[in-house]
Amino acid sequence: APHPTWRPHGARRPRPLPGSLWSGGRAGLGAAAPAADTSNDDDVPPAAAAVAVGAHLLGFSDEILLHILSHVPSTDLVLNVRRTCRKLAVLCLDKSLTHTVLLQKDYEASEDKVKQLVKEIGREIQQLNMAGCYWLSGATIEHVARCRSLVKVNLSGCHLTSLRLSKMLSALQHLRSLAIDVSPGFDAGQLSGECKATLSRVRELKQTLYTPSYGVVPCCTSLEKLLLYFEILDRTREGAILSGQLMVGQSNVPHYQNLRVFYARLAPGYINQEVVRLYLAVLSDRTPENLHAFLISVPGSFAESGATKNLLDSMARNVALDALQLPRSWLNGSSLLQHMKFNDPFYFSFSRCTLSGGHLIQRVINGGKELRSLASLNLSGCVHCLSPDSLLRKAEDDIDSGILETLVASCRNLRHLNLSAAHHHSSEGPGRHLCQLLARLRHLRSLSLPVCSVADSAPRADRAPAQPAMHAVPRSFGKKVRIGVQSCPNPFSGQAGPQPSSVFWSLLKSVPFLERLELIGSNFSSAMPRNEPAIRNSLPPCGRAQNVGDSEVAAIGQLAFLRHLTLAQLPSILTGSGLVSIGLQCQQLQSLSLANLGMMGKVVYMSALSDMLKHCKRLKDLRLEQPYFSANAQFFQALSQCSALQRLCLVSRSGTLQPEAVLAFMARCLHVVVCHMFTGESLATCKNLQQSLLRSFQAERPALNVVIFPLLHEGLTNVIRDVPMVHLDEITLFKSRVAEEPPNLWW
Repeated sequence: APHPTWRPHGARRPRPLPGSLWSGGRAGLGAAAPAADTSNDDDVPPAAAAVAVGAHLLGFSDEILLHILSHVPSTDLVLNVRRTCRKLAVLCLDKSLTHTVLLQKDYEASEDKVKQLVKEIGREIQQLNMAGCYWLSGATIEHVARCRSLVKVNLSGCHLTSLRLSKMLSALQHLRSLAIDVSPGFDAGQLSGECKATLSRVRELKQTLYTPSYGVVPCCTSLEKLLLYFEILDRTREGAILSGQLMVGQSNVPHYQNLRVFYARLAPGYINQEVVRLYLAVLSDRTPENLHAFLISVPGSFAESGATKNLLDSMARNVALDALQLPRSWLNGSSLLQHMKFNDPFYFSFSRCTLSGGHLIQRVINGGKELRSLASLNLSGCVHCLSPDSLLRKAEDDIDSGILETLVASCRNLRHLNLSAAHHHSSEGPGRHLCQLLARLRHLRSLSLPVCSVADSAPRADRAPAQPAMHAVPRSFGKKVRIGVQSCPNPFSGQAGPQPSSVFWSLLKSVPFLERLELIGSNFSSAMPRNEPAIRNSLPPCGRAQNVGDSEVAAIGQLAFLRHLTLAQLPSILTGSGLVSIGLQCQQLQSLSLANLGMMGKVVYMSALSDMLKHCKRLKDLRLEQPYFSANAQFFQALSQCSALQRLCLVSRSGTLQPEAVLAFMARCLHVVVCHMFTGESLATCKNLQQSLLRSFQAERPALNVVIFPLLHEGLTNVIRDVPMVHLDEITLFKSRVAEEPPNLWW
């Protein structure tokens, strides 16, 4: 039985003590001490008492200790914790901890630590994830060759040449799963015979292409899963136009006969479409009989060709799919879905397709047939998917609640649902509101909705937009209102703030285990688009979004297990007081993205945001996009209290920053490794601050990545291309992430 002090998952942990196992990570577990006498704790000094508590926690069963140790970075586990006492020395080398090593986002894993880790347990490692370890040199990555038992390795984002890759793979004879980047200069002719022999046994391959190439695909004759990420730029840094034709010697025919999963995600650019066509041409000749997942994610339009039409026709005749995503132009106005066969599908993405509600019901879920297997559904940008067959729908028209009700009843086990980037307005009537119908999806873990869809009712022409009841701002001149913690009511009390009668409040109450929530304005477009069509014009928010304000935001505080939150284009935020409720109640929050809240000409929620950040002790990522934002000492002083913060991205047209405040913040927050700021400051100011940050902190933070640059400068594109893909994709660029990919696509 577990120890009496052990608490179930989700319960509030006791306050961390120095030297105790509860401290976790490097400072806590690394400081754990051998057993000591605890008979007279009241008479010992604080330091000795901490050691005694640490010794007491070592009395847990091995199973519980192994679970705790599994959350400690591998480098710290092997190089520090293992040396604290005999019991931990044995447990830290348990196979459950050494067979799988995760170095991804272990930003303190320096060159020496990684080399020492491989030296200590390299022979035991069977799965190694080094994705995004851009700060490690190629010579250090080469040490992976010593892990001769490797079955699965992820080296995406690592520095690798063709020769280094050849040397590594020649030694990894048991390898079955591989993820790499294919960068300019890659030459498959430099791969040795031993390397090609290893590749011939690889069954899972993930390639990120930065240059037109087949990479190692022609060598992988046993492929069952192929994931392709196309990040090829149309022009070189010098401005030369690249060709989509593959270079001589790279035109070998890939081997797809055993393929089960094909996934391709394209960044914007014509050349990416040209290269992916070459990969698809082989599939069109002979469609693999065992193919069960076919997914292509393309921003913008991607015209069909004769080869792709043949491929789709062949798929409709010969395979039954479990997962499907196609470019919108391939589905729009097509009867393709009517002929496709599905076998217990778990993922559908029809993002930005003109899929009508009738087609959704009849062709996807077979007229309302129960579809328990479907776990993830992406209808982002599908403006007609909740409306009848007529495609003459206007943005202000109401949805057909019957279509949504059929969808909810048929797909009752949905865990991930994306309805963003569209106007989904509910008609009047009990039980017909979108939020009321979605409340039946009790298994939801991630949800993305347009802001206008959560409004209680349509605004009437004879009244002004409804104002939040909480914390009305006095109509005084120049007097600032301080939003303190005590002024924010408890959202569970039902006496003030979000009322239980609110449909949004009721929805969140019905899905208490939600981990990711996105509320994104229907007309929102980021100032830094990339994987979405580059629309720079700022469209006004939807009229119904005026009915969503501080009280609705406060209702999010009900989600005790919330880890990721995105709020974008909420025009009726008056004070931001709802943010304080989230900071107080959502103690698991790890990433926060705020964009265009309140009035665009003035930042109205600065005080509330400062109060919120004081309580976000587990926040790792903060992305803030707001015109005219002043990144001053007050903001950075509040942000400094987020002790776990690792990545910060600030995007502000005409915004300002205080260099001294940024330097002081970086000195206080020792775990911050990403500082991206795109504001209205001059180029000279930005360059001086960036150089100062790198000069001051680069030596002690090997993974430090700093980009300070004017947002509207013509050279921004060249600056962005140097940002490590892991940061560019996850925090620098804004996008909806709910049901973006199938669950557990790779690692």
